[in-house]
Amino acid sequence: MKKIIVFASGSGTNAENIIKHFAKTKIANVVSVFTNNASAKVIERAKNYQIPVEIFSKNELLERKVLQKIQEIDPDLIVLAGFLLKFPENIIEQYPDKIINIHPALLPNYGGKGMYGMHIHRAVVENKEKETGISIHFVNEHYDEGGIIFQKNVALTEEDTAETVAEKIHELEQKYFPEIISRLLEF
Repeated sequence: MKKIIVFASGSGTNAENIIKHFAKTKIANVVSVFTNNASAKVIERAKNYQIPVEIFSKNELLERKVLQKIQEIDPDLIVLAGFLLKFPENIIEQYPDKIINIHPALLPNYGGKGMYGMHIHRAVVENKEKETGISIHFVNEHYDEGGIIFQKNVALTEEDTAETVAEKIHELEQKYFPEIISRLLEF
C-alpha cells in the first residue's frame, strides 16, 4: 500500500476528500496530514479519520525538522491541498516528481505568489474571463511553475461572481484531484 502525506493550511475539504477516496481503495492511504496552522479545520477533519497530524511553524518547515518527519514516513507522494507556504527546496530536492499541488486556475494564468483562493476568483471575474479551471502540477522551487499534470476548464458567464466561480472550482477539485492522484500512484 502506497503512502500519501497531505499538506494543508485551511479548512481541509480537499484533504478530507482525498482521505475518504483512498480509504476505499487498495492503491494508497493518507498516512499523515501536515499543517502550518494550529487552528486549521483540516486538523479536526484528519482526526475524524484517525489520521495523524503534524503541526509545524514556518521556521520548522524551512529548517530540517519537517523534512526529517517526512523521511521517517517515507511517502510515495506528497500532496499540497490548500497549503499556502512556499515549499522549501530541501524537501523538493529529496522528493523530485513526488510533490504535487492543485491550483484553482488554468496555469500559467493567475499563478504565483499571493495568487490563491478568492484572490484568484475575484481577478478572474474582474478580467471577465470566459473560462477558468484547475491545474494539478508538480511542485518545484517557484510558485506554480512545476510541470502541469492535468488541467480541467469550466465555462463562466457574465453573471458569475467570485463566489460562484469558487463553487465551480471546488466541484472540479473534488472530482478530479483524487482521480489524478490515483493515476500518478498506479505507475
